[in-house]
Amino acid sequence: MGSATILVTGATGLNGGEVVRRLTARGVPVRALVRSSARAAGLAALPNVEIAEGDMSKPATLAEALRGIERALLISSSDPMMLDVQSNFIEAAAAAGVKHVVKLSGIIPELDSPFRFARMHAEIERRLEASGMAFTHLRAGEFMTSYFRQVPSIVAKGALFLPMEDAKIASIDVGDIAEVAVTVLTGSGHEGKAYPITGPEALSMAAVAEKLSVATGKAIRYINVAPEDAKSAQLAAGLPPYLVDGLAELFAERRKGKEAQVSPFVQTILGRGATSFSEFAERNAAIFRGEPALAKV
Repeated sequence: MGSATILVTGATGLNGGEVVRRLTARGVPVRALVRSSARAAGLAALPNVEIAEGDMSKPATLAEALRGIERALLISSSDPMMLDVQSNFIEAAAAAGVKHVVKLSGIIPELDSPFRFARMHAEIERRLEASGMAFTHLRAGEFMTSYFRQVPSIVAKGALFLPMEDAKIASIDVGDIAEVAVTVLTGSGHEGKAYPITGPEALSMAAVAEKLSVATGKAIRYINVAPEDAKSAQLAAGLPPYLVDGLAELFAERRKGKEAQVSPFVQTILGRGATSFSEFAERNAAIFRGEPALAKV
């Protein structure tokens, strides 16, 4: 597609930042949409990266960032405003003449889901499909990096405490999500498609604990906790009540096996297998041992 500039929203976040880095590594010019350029110094130092300030909760701030853009990646935080801010972006992108929006979505987007963010993702997908622009939905499963939240209990107690019973989950490496996004953003034939993207295996939390034990050289076990106890611990740890309620809804869906399906799309799109949890755990063993280290995406 030549060297047209690609807009990446949520560029200072985990997924957005990784997509920016991988696009620039391929020599693709990127415009990184950020709320504050002060937070984007690391991105600004990369070759082929232009920083654009804008706030998706304030649509009037987006026009300049969208000028001349044909393809964009849509990502925003999972927070109470996600439906509003992503809808604002879709309207602004359509008005600016953007041709193709790739949305990072959730693995189980259902308009009637008990999980609030799945409902939001489903409605955003619906609005994007109705926008007149080409779309691709990347429906990502649980990020493997979510297990970094367990590091304090792993270090202090040698255990994962999660309300998962014996259910399995096919979590995905953030690097694989980014690589799929880059391939879709720079390629063709992905218009109108929805890709569920997961890791290569569905694992129980006992299996996750076992793989973390192997990677760290420490005995780590899985302890199933009651959903109410998980909520109490999260509130005590300072998580916002809205997010705690959302996580409770999510784990209830996971206990039903809603995220246990393994998808072939990473292999199909990238021509290689998806990264395994063992590989992720080995790459980040220092973090899981509680040593100061940077996450290796």
